[in-house]
Parts: sequence; C-alpha cells; structure tokens
Amino acid sequence: MSQAQVGFGPTFKVDVQTTHNRGFTPEEVAERCAKKIVSISDSVTDPMVKAQAEAFKSQITSLIAVYMKEAIKSDRTTVYNAIKNAGQPKLAELIRRL
Repeated sequence: MSQAQVGFGPTFKVDVQTTHNRGFTPEEVAERCAKKIVSISDSVTDPMVKAQAEAFKSQITSLIAVYMKEAIKSDRTTVYNAIKNAGQPKLAELIRRL
C-alpha cells in the first residue's frame, strides 16, 4: 500500500492511499476508519493518557475489521445467490470459494 499526504494550510489536508493489483484489505480500511473516529492530539503530554488512547484506537480498528469481514461474507452470499438464480451455478460456486 502506498500513501501520500498533501497539505494546503492548517485546516485542509488530502490523504491518498493506493494499492497495487489488489483492493484494500478489511484491516487497511478499518485502520483508515479508526483514524477518522479516534484522533489523538499531539498536545497530550501524559504518557498514560496517550497509551490508553492508542489502546482504544487499536480495539476500534480490530472491531471494525471484524464487522467488515462479516459484511464481505454477507455480500458474497448475496452475489452467489443472484448468480445461481440467474442460471450460472458453476460461476456462483467459483464466487463462493473466493
């Protein structure tokens, strides 16, 4: 995964992430999501508070990844059934095995 950041002042920031010959994994997307949900200020000086915030962010990342994997499985089941019902059982089975 590649990442680039471009800043246009203190309030506007562009963050670009790419992959090569694949999509993002649930863990990568979960990390990006948790980064938006949990923000840890650089001004936090208490190491215990910072460690607690980092631990919380890590738990949120793991939880998001679990639910993303469930959503992917559920979507794959929906696609499998749609393809099978369209008269393509062999193709549906290939999709199910992904």
